[in-house]
Parts: sequence; C-alpha cells; structure tokens
Amino acid sequence: MFKFEKQSGKVSVIFLADMLKVKDACVRWIRDFFEENGKDCNAVVGISGGKDSSVVAALCVAALGKDRVIGVLMPCGEQKDIDMAHLLVDTLGIKSFTVNIKDAVEGLTGSIPFELSEQSRVNLQPRIRMAALYAVSQSNNGRVANTCNLSEDWVGYATRYGDAAGDFSPLSHLTVAEVKEIGRILGLPRELVDKVPSDGLCGKTDEENLGFTYAELDRYIRTGEIDNPDKKELIDKKHKANLFKLKLMPAFDPEIPEMID
Repeated sequence: MFKFEKQSGKVSVIFLADMLKVKDACVRWIRDFFEENGKDCNAVVGISGGKDSSVVAALCVAALGKDRVIGVLMPCGEQKDIDMAHLLVDTLGIKSFTVNIKDAVEGLTGSIPFELSEQSRVNLQPRIRMAALYAVSQSNNGRVANTCNLSEDWVGYATRYGDAAGDFSPLSHLTVAEVKEIGRILGLPRELVDKVPSDGLCGKTDEENLGFTYAELDRYIRTGEIDNPDKKELIDKKHKANLFKLKLMPAFDPEIPEMID
C-alpha cells in the first residue's frame, strides 16, 4: 500500500494504491458478504469511539445503509471517552444500544474461586463485550463485525475470543495508517480518526503497551524495513508468539479407515 522513502533523515509516506478504490472495494466486499451470508441481516458493531470501530461502522453504513447498522456501546461502569462513541453514532445516524458490562465483569470475577492474573482481568472485559455483541446480534437478525486491523493482528494485540472474534472483518488486511486514510475519505470527524489508540483497560496507550509506534510497525509490515534493531526483534517476537491467534482452532482428525467387511 505504501512506499517509504528517506528524505533529510525523515521517513515520508507515499501512497501507491488509491485508497478511495480500496474503500470502494471494501464496501462491495461487505455488501457481497451479507448477500451470501445473511440477506437482510444487520451489521452489529461494537462502538468504542476509536478509529477502527468508527471506520467499520461507516463502511457498513456505506454498504448496507444506516438502517441496517446497529452500534453497541459497552462501557464498564463509567467510560471517560464515551462521548466519542456517541459522536460516531450521531454522525452516522445509526441505531444504538448501550450495554454496561460492569455487573457482568464483577459477577464473573467474584465467582471465580481464585485470584485472577492481571492479564486475565484485562482480557475478561473484551470477552464479555463479545458475548454482549452476539446477544444483541442474535436478537436483532445480525452479523457481528470484527474491528481489528492488520497492525494489531500482526503483533497479537487483540484478545482471543474477545475483540478478535466476529463474523466478518473489513480491516484485517489494512494497517493503522491505511485505516485512518479510509476514515478521512469517509468524512469521519477528525477526533475519531486521529484519536490516540488505547485499549481503555490498563490506562496506557497502545504504543506504550507495545513498545513501538504504529508508524514503525506499519512501515515494517509493508516494506520489511525498520531502523531500530531492538524494535525489530520485539515485533518479530510478538508476531511469532501470536500467530496462533490468526489460525483456526486445531482439531484432531483420527483418519479412521473404512471398515472392511
């Protein structure tokens, strides 16, 4: 998608692909998916107020019309940036539901007879959110959208059976920079497209958690180039360790031979 060139010690990004064409192709892909896998079904999108859910919801509106897109806001208690989610819903004019998952998180946490690890606690929320999304979807003739992008998937920055789940995935082959460009083409508010990425769970930004910037990661994905060898090693390590998340669950096949009479 990109060509990266060094100019005066800085890296500039030159688009090689027409992102308008990519956006149009993605809209057709969504339309075709629903034609084959749920005629007249609704797209159900978990709305966080970040760029990924915003772009996915907008693409679904472009493909299906606003009357067939349902946004689901899922705060856990109070969400300080919930106004961004409301901004997207209002901008697109889509139907939405708010499902506060606080009681579910606390109820499940309190029912487990041992102290959960910190990572288990962090991952519990997106897994409960996915359960809520499928409950909304099944009751509203829906198909759940996965909102992960290529950059996140590359380094496993998604929760298995949480935000990594879904019925269709419009952004899984697009980097963060490409997703942002599509958001601009779709005319989404700048504060949604350029919002600093954060999982909203641990109080840190995505880049603080990862140990490198999305710009560095996107460049490495598209060109194989990176200036910092330590960051290259970290990206490679995360990519290798999390490849299993991108594969179907392994299933044993006994290959039982046919019985001979």
